[in-house]
Amino acid sequence: MTFANFLKTILIGLLVASPAFADAIDDAFYPYTKSVPTAPGLRVGMVIDSSNVDQFRNILDPAIAQHIADGWTSMRVGKTTSFDLHPNYVAETRKSYGQVSLGETVGEINGFVAGRPFPDEPSASDPRAGEKLAWNYKYGYNWGDNAAIYPFYWKFRDMKSGKLERTIKFNFHFLNFKHRVNQDPKPEFANNPDDKFRGIYVQVLEPFDLKNTQLLIFRYDNDLERDNAWLYLGFQRRVRRLATGQVTDSFLGTDLMIEDFEGYNGRISDMNWEYKGTQNVMLPFYDHNALALTEEHKERDGYQFVDFGGRGNCYPEITWQLRKAYILEARPVNPNHPISKRIHYVDAQTFTLPRTLIYDRKGDLWKSFQIGQAHPDKHHAVNKGTGVSIDDSFTMIDVQADHCTTGQFKGQVDPKLNPQSKFTVQNLRATGR
Repeated sequence: MTFANFLKTILIGLLVASPAFADAIDDAFYPYTKSVPTAPGLRVGMVIDSSNVDQFRNILDPAIAQHIADGWTSMRVGKTTSFDLHPNYVAETRKSYGQVSLGETVGEINGFVAGRPFPDEPSASDPRAGEKLAWNYKYGYNWGDNAAIYPFYWKFRDMKSGKLERTIKFNFHFLNFKHRVNQDPKPEFANNPDDKFRGIYVQVLEPFDLKNTQLLIFRYDNDLERDNAWLYLGFQRRVRRLATGQVTDSFLGTDLMIEDFEGYNGRISDMNWEYKGTQNVMLPFYDHNALALTEEHKERDGYQFVDFGGRGNCYPEITWQLRKAYILEARPVNPNHPISKRIHYVDAQTFTLPRTLIYDRKGDLWKSFQIGQAHPDKHHAVNKGTGVSIDDSFTMIDVQADHCTTGQFKGQVDPKLNPQSKFTVQNLRATGR
């Protein structure tokens, strides 16, 4: 070991042992231990509606505030609760604290092993603070090391009439090939010659005309390498590779593009990132089992899905919490991209993206995206103790077209549902026969 490396090791050891380090990690992962955010007049159990929304605009994002003011929906206030991530993820963050840095180019990162790359509070004086937040999202614990949404119902609705136009039943699967902290093999799969970071596999179960349509996406550990994606069309019975531009097309006629999945499903290097500040804001976090759930699509094991109401039945019937969030702006690098920017409200504890506002190329609000987050210990029994904030409901509202696509999840953090063999092009062909 050189003297420089020896000195670096000593300095990192002193840093990790310092009280300031412990406080930084604890503040990042357990922000509600000492206190929870409050707002004048806000009470657990109350409803924010058109009669009182003006009182609470400073804790609402502008899109949901306008929807409430217009009478499209209302918001039930729940208790702010801690969504503790898995202890292994926190431990890995402690191990690598102070050793991770950004490269010279957006999309380059140095020294990352596992956990949250940049757990310190973002600083407005740091010109790359937004980029660091984006890396925290990419390597976040969203769905853990692997999980499935099994099944997943998407519904197309006309907001004016409330007419249900179509229902698609999917299975979604997620698998991390690297930076794994909880499920074997750890920290990565041995057979990964392409250096894949993550795989997403989607299969359509219903309706008949789309049955066995499948999507496979590979994201690589090198963020500068473009994703690979393949689509199997059941009616054509063939696999074709997706061109890069197709990830920004409407996915199967819905209000979502592939790039919208999970809030943002793209590379760090595809966007210019800017940290816009920290705010206590109402976010869709809740205990699934405490909700009034729908009997529709009830599973044989008794699992029930989130119900929908409001204008056009486009809004999940859930509770919201006042939570600490980072406001993150993402502007596409590609000038031909169909949007001008996304504004993400990043939950500071989980680094999920529960609220995203999407603006068209003229700069006008186009879509309002909401992903409900359910506590894993108050959800399906298989999720208890996983430390995964469970994506549990969504609505993508096209405010310009008066249309929405809604989603009802049965998220399961169960590695048996996600064998590595499922994430192959060969599986697309075999399943489609």
